[in-house]
Amino acid sequence: MRRQRADGRTVAGSNWAGNYDYGARRIHRPTSVEQLRDIVVAARRVRVLGSRHSFNAIADSDELITLDGLPTDITIDRSAGTVDCSARVSYGELAEALATDGLALHNLASLPHISVAGAVATGTHGSGDTNGNLATAVASLEIVTSSGELLTAERGTGDFDGLVVGLGALGAVTRVTLDVEPAYEVRQRVYEGLAWEALSAHFDAIMASGYSVSIFTRWGADVDQVWVKSRVGDDLDAGGADLYGARAATVARHPILGIDPVNCTSQLGVPGLWSDRLPHFRMDFTPSSGDELQSEFFVPRRHAIDAIEAVRRLADTIRPVLLVSEIRTIAADVLWMSPHYQRDSVGIHFTWKPDQAAVLRALALIEPALSTFDARPHWGKVFLAEAATIEPLSPRLADFARLVERLDPRHAFRNDWLERHVLGE
Repeated sequence: MRRQRADGRTVAGSNWAGNYDYGARRIHRPTSVEQLRDIVVAARRVRVLGSRHSFNAIADSDELITLDGLPTDITIDRSAGTVDCSARVSYGELAEALATDGLALHNLASLPHISVAGAVATGTHGSGDTNGNLATAVASLEIVTSSGELLTAERGTGDFDGLVVGLGALGAVTRVTLDVEPAYEVRQRVYEGLAWEALSAHFDAIMASGYSVSIFTRWGADVDQVWVKSRVGDDLDAGGADLYGARAATVARHPILGIDPVNCTSQLGVPGLWSDRLPHFRMDFTPSSGDELQSEFFVPRRHAIDAIEAVRRLADTIRPVLLVSEIRTIAADVLWMSPHYQRDSVGIHFTWKPDQAAVLRALALIEPALSTFDARPHWGKVFLAEAATIEPLSPRLADFARLVERLDPRHAFRNDWLERHVLGE
């Protein structure tokens, strides 16, 4: 996993996008939880790597642990309505295991290749007015603290709501138990050419037109695409040729205009298993590393149109570095460090060209424009806001900081990113 940079420095590999080189001097690959506990106890500062799909330094430390040497070990409990799995498991792997038992998760993110534990720890999400982020499906988790203690926490007990979206700051998560439900089928339809005026006038109805809805735009003359995913048999399953003036696409589309949709999940209203439609990209397609950066900000649902208009006013400035933006809705939850804590949210996502300096210049305009609406950043993506700005946006941050101190009194799981952006110095 280590590699030599052009400047001669040896680094512990890069993240998925290639915009961040890990500076760890050592990478551990335990093959058992007991080995993991020993590594954690011996390390001065350590963090756990997931699928490396974070676009910032959240996962870096003096020493890193990858869990891909642990057994996959997926166990379904039908009576409890849960699935228990190793933290190393990806959502794609989990979906395949659930398919054999006719079960499903409530939602998935755009990519099924990300690890369950990493997505949960950062509050990663899909879309849907009634769908909480992926962490809301967590029924219990197992975590190794910096003392080597193996801690199990269950929903409704103790500080569970503070542990779930843990930002890697509380310990090494080893197992996650998720709620499951009977498998279901989904149809996906893409609509093109929605007018901004129609989006403004009918935003709630458009976002409620399917089980999961995503708006893709380059902030041009109109909204480029609306992807509507409806559960087969639901009241919203009928679809149609028109969506408030936008017309149904007659061929498959990619979220970024002009790119071959071969790696996208099936569209045109063809029904398919939940796991083959809720992500935008197919499970049998492994994304290449690089060629994009990502940022995302969440505003309260009531500010959706005003926040969208604020970004539209910056369109000419940000478009040269933008590949595409995605607008989604996420239901409120009670997880302390969730970006959607106690508020229904609208996520405004930016997929950028791989130009870090230009992206930071764009964010220097976007973040102040969205600060009016109390925008919270996605923990795993590129943003500028530091702890002093984050603190008033996170009602349970003080409680989380106390939990961090209690479970990690020797600060083994802290890193520079966490102190700069979350906990403060």
